[in-house]
Amino acid sequence: MDLYEHQARALFQEYGIVVPRAEVTDSPKEAREIARRLGGRVVVKAQVKTGGRGKAGGVRLAADPADAELTARRILGMDIKGHTVGTVMVAEPVGIEREFYVSYVLDRAAGRFLAIASAEGGTEIEEVAAVRPEAVARVPIDPAEGVTSSKAGEIAEAAGLPPQTVDVLVRLWEVLVREDAVLVEVNPLVRTEQGHILALDGKVTLDDNARFRQARWGAQDAEHDDPLEAEAAAKGLNYVRLDGEVGIIGNGAGLVMSTLDVVAGCGARPANFLDIGGGASAQIMADGLSVILSDPSVKSVFVNVFGGITACDAVADGIVQALDAVQLTKPLVVRLDGNNAPRGRALLEERAHPYVQQISTMDGAARRAAELAAAD
Repeated sequence: MDLYEHQARALFQEYGIVVPRAEVTDSPKEAREIARRLGGRVVVKAQVKTGGRGKAGGVRLAADPADAELTARRILGMDIKGHTVGTVMVAEPVGIEREFYVSYVLDRAAGRFLAIASAEGGTEIEEVAAVRPEAVARVPIDPAEGVTSSKAGEIAEAAGLPPQTVDVLVRLWEVLVREDAVLVEVNPLVRTEQGHILALDGKVTLDDNARFRQARWGAQDAEHDDPLEAEAAAKGLNYVRLDGEVGIIGNGAGLVMSTLDVVAGCGARPANFLDIGGGASAQIMADGLSVILSDPSVKSVFVNVFGGITACDAVADGIVQALDAVQLTKPLVVRLDGNNAPRGRALLEERAHPYVQQISTMDGAARRAAELAAAD
């Protein structure tokens, strides 16, 4: 479960990490009053559980209380990657001398945590890692040992962070452990012109399996989650939304994960994880396509199925019936292999839907889906 930025910052404050003063509101008029209390000039930030707020216009500087009201009015109700802005955080601005990036993330494959830090904060860490990988330090953390002052010093030195960040690194680890988090991130962590270290933004993802220990978060309604994930859950779909442009449907978690990797290897970004498991009825396919096509970021859809207990002709029949129930507006690439694959392909050929293409290999289908997404 992801927390909103203002919730993450409140957690940081509880653990002694300094954040700028801020208040949250859903009212433009109240935004004006908050700005007045904070000194007039403020930053107005959309509160949604997704990245890219700044690029979407969801983070803006307001020169005075009147401007804060106008800015809040513009941001409230915005759609940012499918998330409707219901509240804004009005925060005091700070004079920044330098920006850093710090985070702890669960490395499931290695069975440990990983500290990721960089002296180049304020931008997408993925972009920094791609262009200048040497600028991003990755330090393994043994969960049994945790992050002591000595370990925090090692992380800071590896990333080129100033000594003042060591205490923040220790406290962030405390947030992760005590709050049952699988991710804590500050981007940017800044040093102000006065030499103070502040967390300007925060992201915290809590372990859903630990909700019974975290009562204060457990009562949050589904309306606070990703709207498409909530819709999919209501339909009984195993769906996770990602930040990409190629929608993915597959049968079996392992196959879906492999599909995500292959699509990424073709230069495209998967838009979701959707495992239809052993069932590929018309209703399941229609529900899956409906959810995926509701994501405005999706430019193409890749259905990758290996027939086993559920034969490919049953899957194809489900797709054909779903095409009558769902208005297909994006190209659909289908790869069928395994049990009754020839019959399944024949059913799709008979349907001859103009938006549906069949590719016989997984790599070829992924490549085609990536090409179609790029051409949209």
